[in-house]
Amino acid sequence: MRKYFLILPAILFLIIFFVLPLTFVITQSIYQPDKGWSVDSYSKFFTQKVSRNAYTRSLTIGLLVTAVSLLTGYPAAMAISNIKNDSLKGLLMTLIVFPLMTNSVARTFSWLAVLGREGLVNNLLAALGILDNPVRLLYTPGAVFFGLLQLFLPLMIISLVSALENLPKEVPLAAKSLGANGYNLFFRIYLPLTSEGIVSGCTLVFTGCITAYVTPAVLGGSRVLMLSTLLYQKASVTLDWNMATVIAVIMFLTTLLINYISRKLSNLGVSK
Repeated sequence: MRKYFLILPAILFLIIFFVLPLTFVITQSIYQPDKGWSVDSYSKFFTQKVSRNAYTRSLTIGLLVTAVSLLTGYPAAMAISNIKNDSLKGLLMTLIVFPLMTNSVARTFSWLAVLGREGLVNNLLAALGILDNPVRLLYTPGAVFFGLLQLFLPLMIISLVSALENLPKEVPLAAKSLGANGYNLFFRIYLPLTSEGIVSGCTLVFTGCITAYVTPAVLGGSRVLMLSTLLYQKASVTLDWNMATVIAVIMFLTTLLINYISRKLSNLGVSK
């Protein structure tokens, strides 16, 4: 009974600051004072080209950032977890976490100096004779992609390092002694036994990409409208609160769906 009492503050916190506001938002999205209960706002969201494009773009960039984070983060996490020198491992983990300790606004604005018309990339390409005139790199989907990748890749690496650190060292050694080659070792040992870390990392990265506002707003501007920037426009510019709540609920449900798919895929790998 005492252990349940200890988690009571956390449960109350979640109910007051998460469940109740979420219930209010969902209710607002399907209830209109003049029409009563209705899902017309959801139909309106998917029939409007601007909303549909923002949703497709957010989903595409979020999935791409998650996939690239996993593909680049897994080898890095394996290398870090295999380091025997604790000091070196601690230094590398500090360097990985360091971007998370800097202000996201300052970190995003630093990309302006890199991707601007007079920025580092354009000046380098011009110096190498590849470009005669500067090209527009800012306010493109590519700029948003790289900004989000830089922002959330550390979360993927931290999740994977934690999963690999919890993997018993005897398991890969036993598999090797039984004749498992590198392919079998990775796909039948490492990948299934670190599936929880993969799911956690993918969920954190994708959720961050879908809900991030500063990076899409600064690097994408009005040219690359995403769900978060569209939600801000509806809530603060046009004062369309009903559509703003619809966008918030769609973002929430999309994140839950991606998490569900990730868990199903990880369970599939474990069962094999």
